[in-house]
Amino acid sequence: MIIRSARLTRVGLRAPRVAAAAGILFSFLLLSVFWLMRRSVPADPLEPGAWLQSGTGTVALALNLVPFAGVAFLWFVGFLRDRLGAREDQFFATIFLGSAVLLLAMLFAAAAVIGAVIIAFHAAPGVLINSATFHFGRGLAYGMVNIYLVKTASVFMITTSTIALYTGLTPRWLAYGGYAVAAVLLLGSYYIDWSIVVFPFWVLLVSISIWLKRESGEERP
Repeated sequence: MIIRSARLTRVGLRAPRVAAAAGILFSFLLLSVFWLMRRSVPADPLEPGAWLQSGTGTVALALNLVPFAGVAFLWFVGFLRDRLGAREDQFFATIFLGSAVLLLAMLFAAAAVIGAVIIAFHAAPGVLINSATFHFGRGLAYGMVNIYLVKTASVFMITTSTIALYTGLTPRWLAYGGYAVAAVLLLGSYYIDWSIVVFPFWVLLVSISIWLKRESGEERP
């Protein structure tokens, strides 16, 4: 009776169908965030903050999209683990889940820092621009996104690609492509501004690939 109840519970807790589209939603949301931020905030971390005077509505919109992107990414990670099922290895699963959580934590923290800068500007607009406080907040957010978040995204992609190669979760070309994109993030983030945008594009391809396999009627082992 207990075994039968556990099986019924497992069937009832299977990932909902909409979870397959979570990665696609995350990709579009994160790309929208990067595009809105790029339109308003200069890439140079040493800029004095003149963009605050020209209006912060676009930046505020981008910051409000970040939590929704984060939730979609969690659904995407949960869906991948659900697809792996019993094939999931504890070592790779730990790195996979840990890097995903760290990635979201740094994304949320960077968004919170930029939000705090905007609030501080509205409280004292004549004081914040080109001040030490502004440069500290700007440098902190820049470092979180362009150094630590980028490197964590690389670890997530390498781990996911390795899992995909050994389990057939995605086509092999996409897994090898994940290694290539991760290398771009690891090495190119120092020289290419906004190189992080390749990450949501990769997630989009992975999501579409898994969605098509699901639509074709392929059953999970």
